[in-house]
Amino acid sequence: MIMIAFLTPVLVLIAFILLLLVSLSAPIIKSIYLFRLSASVSSSLFRSGANASVNFGVWGYCISAIKVVVAGINRSKDGRCSKAHLGYTIDSTVADVLNADELLDLISRTTTGVLVLHPLAAGLAFLTLLISIFILRHGSNGTSRLPSFITLGVGSLTAFVTTLVFLIDVILVAIIRKRVRKATDGEVDLVWGSAVWMTLGAAVALWASITGACLGCSRRRKSTTY
Repeated sequence: MIMIAFLTPVLVLIAFILLLLVSLSAPIIKSIYLFRLSASVSSSLFRSGANASVNFGVWGYCISAIKVVVAGINRSKDGRCSKAHLGYTIDSTVADVLNADELLDLISRTTTGVLVLHPLAAGLAFLTLLISIFILRHGSNGTSRLPSFITLGVGSLTAFVTTLVFLIDVILVAIIRKRVRKATDGEVDLVWGSAVWMTLGAAVALWASITGACLGCSRRRKSTTY
């Protein structure tokens, strides 16, 4: 049983890495994002069409390369990313790319405040990781009890905050998806990003690590009774 308690630092490390990657999502790490908005317009007239997408992360967004077809000739325009800062400050380029002026106020008003919880959860996970390392220290009676108790307390807070962040992400993306479809009559599609599921994975790992910390505490109490 005591070996299970030693998995606590490993689980917390996994959770920290996941939360760190989410906190460094688009535009810092372009491949990690909370959600993607994409639009595709086509016309049989002169065989023309256009498609583009925008990936939204914690610190901003990245516009993909815009592909345009005119008279069967393919043309493309390089994408770009916004400056990294907390909260979305969306310029008219995004509205032009997605052909939806209503998105400017819709997304910026909805998402600005809650995104700060992502780096906060990552910071708490790092603190929990530092504390949980001391569980690996061996005394005469096995796992150290004090680090297990502290890890249990701080880890519970971290797991709660991370779970809250995941729920906020799910609700946030679901609301934006519903409003975007309504505002654009379904012409703009929203796809869930990997960052949402990475946050879920971090929450699961943190709750599992709490179980390991509990086992460390209970093992210590059993040892002292002999």
